[in-house]
Amino acid sequence: MTNWSVILNIAKTHLLTKMKSTVTASLGVTFGIGAYITLVSFMTGLNQMLDDLILNQTPHIHLYNEIEPSEDQPVSLYKDLEGAFNVVHSVKPKQSQRKIHNAIPILNYLKKDQGVRGATPQMRTQIFYLSGSIELGGNLTGVDIMEEVRISNFRDYIVSGSPEALRNLENGILLGAGLAKKMSLDIGDRVQVSTVDGGIFPLKIVGIYQSGIADIDNIQSYANLKTVQRISGEAQNYITDINVKLHDISHAPSMAQKLGNQFGIKATDINTANAQFETGSNIRNLITYAVSITLLIVAGFGIYNILNMLIYEKMNDIAILKATGFSGRDVQLIFMSQAIIIGLVGGFLGLLIGFGLSVFIDQLPFNTEALPTITTYPVNMQFRYYMIGILFALLSTFVAGYLPSNKAKKIDPVRIIRGN
Repeated sequence: MTNWSVILNIAKTHLLTKMKSTVTASLGVTFGIGAYITLVSFMTGLNQMLDDLILNQTPHIHLYNEIEPSEDQPVSLYKDLEGAFNVVHSVKPKQSQRKIHNAIPILNYLKKDQGVRGATPQMRTQIFYLSGSIELGGNLTGVDIMEEVRISNFRDYIVSGSPEALRNLENGILLGAGLAKKMSLDIGDRVQVSTVDGGIFPLKIVGIYQSGIADIDNIQSYANLKTVQRISGEAQNYITDINVKLHDISHAPSMAQKLGNQFGIKATDINTANAQFETGSNIRNLITYAVSITLLIVAGFGIYNILNMLIYEKMNDIAILKATGFSGRDVQLIFMSQAIIIGLVGGFLGLLIGFGLSVFIDQLPFNTEALPTITTYPVNMQFRYYMIGILFALLSTFVAGYLPSNKAKKIDPVRIIRGN
């Protein structure tokens, strides 16, 4: 029966008497795990920031009427040519209404769905922004502002003003940052908007909106849904888009197909709308995890080499232990215990160093004109990274201790003593 108190006492004595080797081995584990925690937290934080920049502003499902050519051309309906090969050149899109038919019942249906987190109506229209002699083309989107804030991170992109100010003012507008800069406008100023029909309407700027994508900020602004409907001369049930957010984003493709077939409208899921971006995001994540795994493997080899040398330095101790009655298994357990102790101590120190560096990076100022709401470098300090770090520290030290200690238990003490 193994006497663990004796084995652990001998392991502790070995570690304390060879303090330089013990510290070196522990630091190998510490810096390997610390570097892993810092790197993976920082890189995944950056990736998450880039993903959120696009995905937070993209609905999981977008419902609208697509302008497209008619699938059934007159020639295909002519019975005398049925079965013939017909070629139609220069097909033009058919005249179709931009508004969603029965939009209010569709919204009510979606809000009752258990899988839907929220559904918001929108009305988009093309306008001209007028300020003095400046006339700029752009888009004005009517929204239910507080519902947008509830189901998305809309508030994070308002760099001046607040969504509540837009809600409380019927003739208010959240002006795009690019537009505000070009026209030298700020909160409290008034901007006139002109529709394609020539109507001019004054709106008061209650906030500045910046998405981080310059092409959008140079043309896009937001107002209350009823305000845009009034400017466009449309009824209050005139809705051109419905944005849907789900509790589980993975259900978006199947639900988009279902909604499109059910209501006869175009339904685009987030994967389809951001296919190219998602490919880039997957590649970035793959690189992050590849670098992290490589770092852990390199750290593991370093730990193995240090522990391997530590055990070979103690050949005389192994011979003495065996000569005094310790079995090969007892010798192996002694050195395995040393390796696990080094793994625990070094691993926890590595977690502390990694956490400290992550907090330090998270406090560093990060100022960019494209993302004014982000003031420090993004760091993703997820608990699972720390679990992976300590588990790897224990696993690597276990393997690094097992291989040389397995050789140590087979050593013949007589040959070592004779060699000395």
